[in-house]
Amino acid sequence: MNLFKTIIIDDERLAREEVKRALTNFKEFEVIGEASYVDEAISLIEELKPDLIFLDIHMPEKSGFDLLEELTTVPEVVFTTAYDQYAVKAFELNALDYLVKPLREERFAKTIEKVKQELIDNTEVVSTVLPMHQKIFIKDGEKCHFIPLTEIHFIESLDNYARLFFGKEKAMIKRSLNLLSEKLDPKVFFRVNRSQMINIHYIKEIHPYFNNKLQITLTTGETLEVSSRQSVKFKNWNSL
Repeated sequence: MNLFKTIIIDDERLAREEVKRALTNFKEFEVIGEASYVDEAISLIEELKPDLIFLDIHMPEKSGFDLLEELTTVPEVVFTTAYDQYAVKAFELNALDYLVKPLREERFAKTIEKVKQELIDNTEVVSTVLPMHQKIFIKDGEKCHFIPLTEIHFIESLDNYARLFFGKEKAMIKRSLNLLSEKLDPKVFFRVNRSQMINIHYIKEIHPYFNNKLQITLTTGETLEVSSRQSVKFKNWNSL
C-alpha cells in the first residue's frame, strides 16, 4: 500500500484536528507535520517534501495563496476554508479540491478518492528535476496561476525574475532563469541564449541564421535567435 505524506496547514488548532480525524479513515495518508502559519509551513514542506497538503486560505499575515507563491515545488493541494468566496479562485488554480469548513464526511471521502487517483497516476521521479506532470504556482499581481509544465512554451529572463509564457497568458515568477534551468527537464526545456528558454515540443521551424547560428520559430508565434554556443549544442543534441 502506498503511503502518501501529508501536511496540514491551518492557523486554527481545532481545524487541523478536524482534518486529522477525517484522515484516520484513510490509512494511505500519513500526517507527517502540521503548521499554523505560512513561514512555518514553507520550512516543513521544503524539509519533509509531502505528497499532499491541506491548506487553509485565510490565515494571519500571509494567505495560503502567498505560501504557494514562495514554493519552488508545489505538492498536490486541497484548499480548506470557512469562506466559500475563494472557491472560484481555488479551482482556477487547478487545486485537487476545495473543502468548506466544517468538513462533511461524504464530501471529504470524495475528495480523498480524487487525491488518491491523482497521486497514483503521478509516476514518482527520484530526481532534482521537476517531472513534467508537475504544476507550478505563480502569483502575478492580483492574478494566480497553477500551470502544468507541459503548457509552458517560452521563458525569458528579467534579472532575478522570469516571465513564463503559457497558452495565451504570461506571468512573472520570482525565480532566475539559472534556477529554473536547474529545475526543468533538460530533455524538454532548452536554453537558446543567455536570456531565453524554450519547450522543444513547441518548435515549428528551424532555420540557419547568420554566423552559423540558428533561428527557431515556435508554434505559438515567437521567433528566437539561438546563440552561437547554443546553436552548436542544439545541432549536436539533435544530430543536425
